Amino acid sequence: MDSKLFLQALIKFFFGLVLVGLMLFLPAGSLMYWQAWLLIGILFVPMFIAGLILMKKNPGLLRKRLNAKEEQSEQKTVLAFSALMFSSAFIVAGLNYRYQWIMLPCWVHWAAAVLFLIAYALYAEVLRENIWLSRTVEVQEDQKVIDTGLYGIVRHPMYMSTLLLFLAMPLVLGSVISFVIMLLYIPIIAKRMKNEEQVLEEGLEGYKEYMKRVRYKVIPYIW
Repeated sequence: MDSKLFLQALIKFFFGLVLVGLMLFLPAGSLMYWQAWLLIGILFVPMFIAGLILMKKNPGLLRKRLNAKEEQSEQKTVLAFSALMFSSAFIVAGLNYRYQWIMLPCWVHWAAAVLFLIAYALYAEVLRENIWLSRTVEVQEDQKVIDTGLYGIVRHPMYMSTLLLFLAMPLVLGSVISFVIMLLYIPIIAKRMKNEEQVLEEGLEGYKEYMKRVRYKVIPYIW
């Protein structure tokens, strides 16, 4: 095992865990916000397990995702808006719990948690299918078009899974207002996909033909 890579992954994992906890519990004003604990559990436990699997099976992919740095200015703007969206949604969810603005029935939290875990499984499958999957918009050396599995259904199954993940999060937390905020992810990924497909069309052999074969980007028969 690469001890340096393990330590790097562990530091980022705990930094993310602490950051999310602060954004949820400080606005909530209480550690009794059980929906926040539920989200933290279904978010970070599978993440930790997936990290251990990647560490063993594909450390190169883990290293690439940990060290990814977006170079395109257009995508840096997209990432900045994404960070603002997440921060706002989590903080508002905490405030919603503190002030009891709009309360959802208990079954909604658990149904959303199940949807979240299904989306997580889809995301794991995308990681398995595409060894060139990157957090940045780029064409990598020796990269080939993947057109089987989920990639035979939609062109961007990663965004399909993350869309489900991000829309489930505020419902797990019990905040309708945060759900509305998370809807901003739709135009955010639309902008990112437009730029990404331009890069892939120009630099990845066979991608134009793939776009003709697989018509839908994110949701079959809809988008």
